[in-house]
Amino acid sequence: MQQLKLKKALLASSLSVALFAPTVFATNGMAPIGVGQEQKAMGGTGVGDPVNTMSMATNPASASFISNGWDVEVELFKPNRTAKRKDFPKMPGATFKGDEKSIFAIPGGGYKKQYNDKYAIGFSLYGNGGMNTEYKNSPVFPTGQNPPNHLAPFNGGAPANTGVNFEQLFISPTLGIKLNDKHSLGISANLVYQQFKAQGLEALTAQSGSPTNFTGRGTDSASGIGATIGWMGKVTDTATLGASYRLKTKMSKFKKYSGLLPDGGRMDVPATLTIGLSNQVTPKTKIALDVQQIYYSKVSATGNSPQTQKPFGSNNGPGFGWNDQTIIKVGLKHQMNPKLALMVGYNHGDSPVGENSTFLNTLTPAVVEDHLSVGFDYTLNKNASIIGSYRHAFNNEVKGNLKTPGQPQPFDISMDQDAVGIGYSVNF
Repeated sequence: MQQLKLKKALLASSLSVALFAPTVFATNGMAPIGVGQEQKAMGGTGVGDPVNTMSMATNPASASFISNGWDVEVELFKPNRTAKRKDFPKMPGATFKGDEKSIFAIPGGGYKKQYNDKYAIGFSLYGNGGMNTEYKNSPVFPTGQNPPNHLAPFNGGAPANTGVNFEQLFISPTLGIKLNDKHSLGISANLVYQQFKAQGLEALTAQSGSPTNFTGRGTDSASGIGATIGWMGKVTDTATLGASYRLKTKMSKFKKYSGLLPDGGRMDVPATLTIGLSNQVTPKTKIALDVQQIYYSKVSATGNSPQTQKPFGSNNGPGFGWNDQTIIKVGLKHQMNPKLALMVGYNHGDSPVGENSTFLNTLTPAVVEDHLSVGFDYTLNKNASIIGSYRHAFNNEVKGNLKTPGQPQPFDISMDQDAVGIGYSVNF
């Protein structure tokens, strides 16, 4: 009885943390490289690798292959965001750091119970995406050389920080359906909650169809319901294949920012397709490979060109101009001894931001491409383990094209990242 109460308390605590803690990051564009500490330690692989309840977030069909149990975890994430302005004659190479808020806590959790021989039920909760930039006032330059107290990219000298904050939380009830001993299907209902805030964008207000709903309106929220479907199959004694497709999720509007985001303030969640394989190549060594496609171009806010002549906030108005992103993920896990396993992974996806879209993307410089991760899985007893990961996203810079027809791009934008996480996993 005491153990049951403890489980319920921990699950309730994880839910409360997830609802109120910030979930802000940009790794593969605005998406995490993976969900769960083992996935993140192995480069984000997981659609064909059922390990614990966090696996359901990537592939709901994994519910039929994982043990009954629950997981809680937290990750500390530190991105470094930089914009370099190169078109001011008196301040060439002026560098703006968007790191006024530098460290973010990203929670997660999951639960799964086998209902009968065919059906499994569970849920997962996790931060699925986001972005934060906050550019503070630059140092005062010598009189006569540069504008005094010149600030971040957009605010035209206004005495306020410049940036955006976007947070996205998924809570995903899941049903797993075992077709036979080797194959399963799964479906998750994705209950999505978002928050958004923009500040310091006064210099662009005149380009909005609704200037009073463009910047400095505080935090607004939006919600939506979507779905993820998945399949998983054991194709040999050692190899498992998986595939999942997350449908595009239509979100309600950020009414306070109906003059900034297209279609009256909408930020939909893009569709995502993932296929992958895991193979226990030796009794102690497992390898995994995933290929993922994120359809950023099909969402107005991320995909629409910022160079359109339409006003901000209008139907099909300016967005961030992101391309779709194809991501390759590779991971390895080796059992060092009966208690300790070590993991390593690599993740690559070309930047969704191109040289013709850097100006507006100083707010969302999601340009990292290469990630290296390591981690461990330490068994405490027959029912519990601790899983940890560390991830580094190497610095990548996208240089703005000053010859962009009609709208030169005066900024070079760059980012690198570090993240460390820890999770507690229980089987019962």
